[in-house]
Amino acid sequence: MVADRPIVVAGAGAIGCFVGGMLAAAGRRVALLVRPRVKTEIERFGLLLTDFDGSETKLGAGQLALSEDPSIFHSAGVVLVTVKSADTAEVADQIAQHAPQDAVIVSLQNGIGNVAVLRERLGGRRVLAGMVPFNVVAMGEGRFHRSSSGDIHVGEDEAHTAGTLSVPGLNVRASGDMTGVQWGKLIINLNNALSALSDMPLAAQLANRDWRRLFADQMAEGLAALQAAGIAPVSSTPIPMNWSPTLLRLPDMIFNAILGRTMKIDPEARSSMWQDLKQGRKTEIDYLQGEVIALAEQNNVAVPLMRRIVALVKEAEVAGNGPPGLSPQQIRGTA
Repeated sequence: MVADRPIVVAGAGAIGCFVGGMLAAAGRRVALLVRPRVKTEIERFGLLLTDFDGSETKLGAGQLALSEDPSIFHSAGVVLVTVKSADTAEVADQIAQHAPQDAVIVSLQNGIGNVAVLRERLGGRRVLAGMVPFNVVAMGEGRFHRSSSGDIHVGEDEAHTAGTLSVPGLNVRASGDMTGVQWGKLIINLNNALSALSDMPLAAQLANRDWRRLFADQMAEGLAALQAAGIAPVSSTPIPMNWSPTLLRLPDMIFNAILGRTMKIDPEARSSMWQDLKQGRKTEIDYLQGEVIALAEQNNVAVPLMRRIVALVKEAEVAGNGPPGLSPQQIRGTA
């Protein structure tokens, strides 16, 4: 990464605005490629970054560059890709057209296949996988709230890109096994759909044993598919991934004590898929559950619960009425 060139966030929504804002607050040169609505909002209100621990960071609109034009990539040292998975190919073509050949491209997206798409469309450019473990909620009026804990992971490279991106309040760690890290995050992200279908905050949902059992059963299907494919997911918490279904099924008192030691979740934290249904947008269900189902099909592993959850999310997308507020029994089809 060239230190005197800006970090450009490609597709700055909730995650992109939070990450870009924290980098700018630490003195890095940052530019955001944004939609008109987000640009107008930040120009009017500035950027307020709040955290589950009660801290907040305020930036004026002039502390970072804002543009709707992909020509903003023209002098980038690093491009952080934070668009939805369905938009990866389009933004890759914009990067190819406008960014310098030596810019480092880092995917900070959900799902598994985005890095392959970026590498295919960006030729010999350096593309690194990344993983963001925390949730960010767009609260309106320029406020973006981080509602859960965790460090960002970025693939190791000779330029030590991960270390260069790490700043106070935004810890970025290098990983030599980003395939395992990304699959580990995807297995955890299977709960995004349950959060969206339940219309409940994540903390309240995880405090309920019926919901945790549902999550555990879905996770067990995913882990079986990964095991059949010879993939070892890496946990983003101190708890080994294969223990997670058992821990989720524990009584509330025991589970809550363990969760409190390993992860911090804001009481109002919501998943990105919940936000998508709330705002009438297409979700990333095909890039989360869909990836696991494809892997299961290749290895003859049955994932009936996951297939039902995909169908319910797609029904909610078509209905356009927001999160449907289903119970665990309705999701299982037993109500």
